[in-house]
Amino acid sequence: MNKKNKRTKKTKRKLNIKRVLIALIIVFLVSFIIYKILNVNITNIYISGNEYLSDQEIIDIAGLKNYPNSINNMSYKIKKRLNKSDYIISAKVEKKGLKKVYIKIEENYPLFYYLPENKTILYDGTKVKDKLLVPTIINKIPNKIYDKLLKQLQSVNKDILYRMSEIEYKPNDVDNERFFILMNDGNYVYLTIYKFLKINKYIDILEVFENQKGILYLDSGEYFDLFDE
Repeated sequence: MNKKNKRTKKTKRKLNIKRVLIALIIVFLVSFIIYKILNVNITNIYISGNEYLSDQEIIDIAGLKNYPNSINNMSYKIKKRLNKSDYIISAKVEKKGLKKVYIKIEENYPLFYYLPENKTILYDGTKVKDKLLVPTIINKIPNKIYDKLLKQLQSVNKDILYRMSEIEYKPNDVDNERFFILMNDGNYVYLTIYKFLKINKYIDILEVFENQKGILYLDSGEYFDLFDE
C-alpha cells in the first residue's frame, strides 16, 4: 500500500464536564471568600488607658467613627492616626480577627493654661491653643523655674491638679521659686518648687481641719491658717 494513501487518525478528547464544574465551583468559592474578607467591617472597639479623653474622642481620632472596613484600617494605620494627636503620647493597637480592635493609649493630658502665652500646656510640655478646664498660671515665670514647675506638675495627682483654679508665681526675699495657688474650694496654698509635691496630701490635710477654709502654708512651717469667721 502506498504510504500517501495512509490516513492519519486523530484522537478527539471529550470535554470533562464534571471537572469543569468542580473548577468553576472552586473559583466561585475562593472569589466569594475573598469578597467577604475584603468587605468585613470592624464591629467591636475596646479602649483602655484613657482618663481625660473619652472613648468616643479616641474612636474619632483613630478614624473608626462609623465602624469602617477592616482591611482598609489595619493596626498600623490606626496607630499612626492616634500618634498624630497632641493628646496622645503613645498608642498600642491590636486586632483579634478582623472585627475586633483593642486600643491602649498613654494620654498626654493637659496640665495648665499658661495665660502669658494663651496656650494650654500638656503633660510632655506641648503647647496647644485649646482652652480647657485646667488650672491657670496667671503670670510670667522665668524659663528655668517654668521647666522645674512643669516637672513637678507632672507628678501631681490628677484629682488634686484639677482642684486648682489659679497658680501665681510669687517669689519673696527668701525663695524665688515660690507659688501661690487658689483652690476651687476657696482655700489658698503657698508652695515652693522644692516642696511642691506636698500638695498631693491636700485632701488629708483638710480632713484634719474638718474641711474648714483658710491658707495652707506648705512653703515653710507647714501649717494651716484658718480664715476669720
